Parts: sequence; structure tokens; C-alpha cells
Amino acid sequence: MHAPFVRSAAVAVAVTGTLTWAPAAIAQPSEPTPSASAAPAETRALDAGSVEITTKDTAGDALPGAAFLLLDSAGQEAGRGKNDAQGKLTFPDLAPGVYRLKETASGSPLHEVVADQDVIVTPGATTRLTITDPFKAAKVLLQAKDDKTGKLLPGATVNIGTGDSTLLTLTTGAKGTASGDLPVTSRKTQFWVKEIKAPAGYNLYKPTKTFTAGPGAPVTVTVTNAKTATDPKPDPSDKPTHKPTHTPSNPGTPSSGSGETTPSVPATGTPDADSSTPAAATPVGDSTSKAPVGSLAHTGADATPWLIGGAGVLIVVGGGVLVMARRRRADESADDSTES
Repeated sequence: MHAPFVRSAAVAVAVTGTLTWAPAAIAQPSEPTPSASAAPAETRALDAGSVEITTKDTAGDALPGAAFLLLDSAGQEAGRGKNDAQGKLTFPDLAPGVYRLKETASGSPLHEVVADQDVIVTPGATTRLTITDPFKAAKVLLQAKDDKTGKLLPGATVNIGTGDSTLLTLTTGAKGTASGDLPVTSRKTQFWVKEIKAPAGYNLYKPTKTFTAGPGAPVTVTVTNAKTATDPKPDPSDKPTHKPTHTPSNPGTPSSGSGETTPSVPATGTPDADSSTPAAATPVGDSTSKAPVGSLAHTGADATPWLIGGAGVLIVVGGGVLVMARRRRADESADDSTES
């Protein structure tokens, strides 16, 4: 390589008394000197970081196919992708700083995506994250019914839970139903339901029922209630009334309120003693005595005491008459003997 010559001044050289001019040359480099402030490429590579994601469900199983989006601090996309069969996804060669991680799909119809979160990338290090996608909630429909008619009842309140935890409280509305989302932790989760308030006019349903629900699946829960037993109130129309006293005008006519008829003539055909011996049944000195109006006819058996009594009266009267007759005869005999 030859250095260029630059004419800078005249030099006098004496050659045998003659002056001649000779040029003076200064060599200059053809390439610039590199700046000391420029950093080598290897140094920049050592400052980069990365993010590694592992996706699982609440049971600890890997979830492949989950999709993620990574944004830098300015909101610009820094990376996107889906995890592999082991549930892993890596974002490499990231400048240090704070990033925003978004899960755009869980890759499973049974799982929900998680909320967005911040990720810090440090120089030369890998930030590892475990993402746990929850199962979708089960859809619960609560019904309260009359145990006899099946009528839907408003105002029933129940607690629903698993183990010792209450997860959901529902109260049936005007249509006798209520609905809600029930968190589940596995593909088949067992729950219990207990009524804590009965509908108005009904007894509390005391047994604790159990049921099984899966992620995102609808399930219907029914409680039945029996009406509260109450003493029936008396009906004013059923109050007892006073029965009117009825005196039959003729013997043998049934009295009001009675289904029986008293015949005037005995069914056996025995003649009435009162009609055959009226004198014996009538006390002496009271020939005008009559049976009370409206009284029932007497049978032959009922007239026997009257006959006995009448005979006794006649005997007493007859004896008295006989004694008086004898006494009169004795007096007349005494008078005749005195006169003679």
C-alpha cells in the first residue's frame, strides 16, 4: 500500500551550484479507527431474558393447546404462541423489562382462561410461570315444590356446598325457581344442598341431599316441602241450632226431627185395655177426666195399674156401703123393739 504524497514546501538542494525543488510527502491511514464506544454483539445477547410458561388444570394435569399473547411496556406485541403437549410455551430473546401476559384460549371446552398478569424479565435469566386454568362453573337450577301437588313454591332458601364449605346460597323467586354458577374442582364433583328457610305455610325440609355436577354442565336440584299442619277453624255454618219442640196433634204422627213413628194401635194386635174398660180406668167422682191432649196412646200393659187401682177403689166403696147398710138395719131393728 502506498501513501499519498502531499506537496507542502520547497526544499533547496545544492547540486553543483544549481538550486532545484523536491516535494515533501506525509503518509495518512486509508481506514478510520473504530470507536471505542461501540459494544460487541456478544454483549447484547447476554443481556436478553426469556419467559417459560407451563399450563395445568386444578387437578394438576397438563393442558395443551392454551394460547398466549405477550405485550411489552408500550403495549406492542412481543410474542404469541400455543403450548405443547406437555403444556409448555417459551418466549425467548426478550429485552429486560415488564411485560403483560394474556391467555386468549384455554384449549379445553371444560376450562376457563386466567386473568391477565404482569411478567418481569431480568437480564440473562428465564422467568418461569405456572398457569392454572380453572374448570368452568356448573349451572345450577333450584326448584322448591309442594310434596303433594308438585306446585312450585317461592321463598325457599338453600345452601349448596362441598365438604365443610358453603359455595352458593339461592332463594326461589315468584316462579318457585332460582339459578346460579357453582364452582367445581374436578370433572365430577359431589355437592350437598340443605334448606335453611321454608316457604311460607310449609315445614322446613330437614334432610340434606347430595348431587354430582361437572364443569359447564347444567344440573337441577329440587327440594320438597310439606304444608304446616294446623287445627281446622270451625265453620260458622256448622254451629248447632236449637231444635224446636214439636207436639204431634194426632197420635201416630211422627214428630219433627225424628225418623220414627209411634203407632196408636200396638203391632201385636192386643186390644187396648183403656178402650175396653173405660169405667175402670176413670177415677170415682171424676167422670169427665180425659187423657191430656197430645199424649201418646197407652198400650194394654200400661193400663194394668189403672185397672188394679180402680178395682181397689170399688172394693173400698162397696165395703163402706155394706157397713152403712148393716148399721142402718141394726138401728131400725132396735127402734122396732122399743116401740113394741
